Parts: sequence; structure tokens; C-alpha cells
Amino acid sequence: MASKVTLKELVGTKIIYAVLLVCYYWMWARRDWHNYYETIQNIVAVFTVVFFALQANRIRKYSKEEKDELAVRNLRRVDAIGWKLLVAADIVIAFGCAVTFLDGRMAGYALVSVILALTVIRFVLFCVMDRTGI
Repeated sequence: MASKVTLKELVGTKIIYAVLLVCYYWMWARRDWHNYYETIQNIVAVFTVVFFALQANRIRKYSKEEKDELAVRNLRRVDAIGWKLLVAADIVIAFGCAVTFLDGRMAGYALVSVILALTVIRFVLFCVMDRTGI
């Protein structure tokens, strides 16, 4: 991997973190069991270890490179937008729990789904802002 590590790459890999979070929550919160679940769990665990090792190397390499100031500012703007969306989604989920049409397990699924959706939205917004140079 001799290529330069970009901030876009690091933001994009956060989607994989969110997918792993959804997978792990599914493993913890499910109420049934099938024989192939063990295979899925093992595959996810091995992928997580390998991905974290490769990602640690990329992050270490990125920390030694010169930063793109415009990209960092755009990422901060996108993070502020994402934070506001997350707060709004959490309020909706909390209200759903308060009026009892969501139990704890379903609220957890809603939360990890919101995290996954916001990670994708964050990446798309960052790419658009970075491309247009806002």
C-alpha cells in the first residue's frame, strides 16, 4: 500500500465500523439460533481482527502525512450536521420507547440502524463538500 492515505478513505472506512456494530448487535440481541450463526460469528470476528490491523497501519501512515486543511474543515462541518441529525433521531427513538411501541431490543436495532445511516450520510456529504470545495 504505497498510495497516500486520504481523509476520504478514512471517513469511508467508518462505514465498515458501523456495519460491524450492526453485526455485533445482531449477534447479541437475537433470540433464536440456527447452526449457521456460528459460522457467521466466526467470519465477522476474523474480519474484525484483520480489518482493525490493516486500519491501524493506514491511520498510523495518515498521521505522518500533511493534512488537507479544507478537507478537515469540511469534515468538521459534516460532523456538526451529523450530530444534529443524531440528536433528532435519538429523540424520536426515545419518544417511541416512551409511548411503548418500541421495546429495548427494537430500540437498540433502531439506534444501530441510525448510526449506520448517519455514517453513510456523513461519507456522502463529505464527498460532495470535498468535491465542490465548499
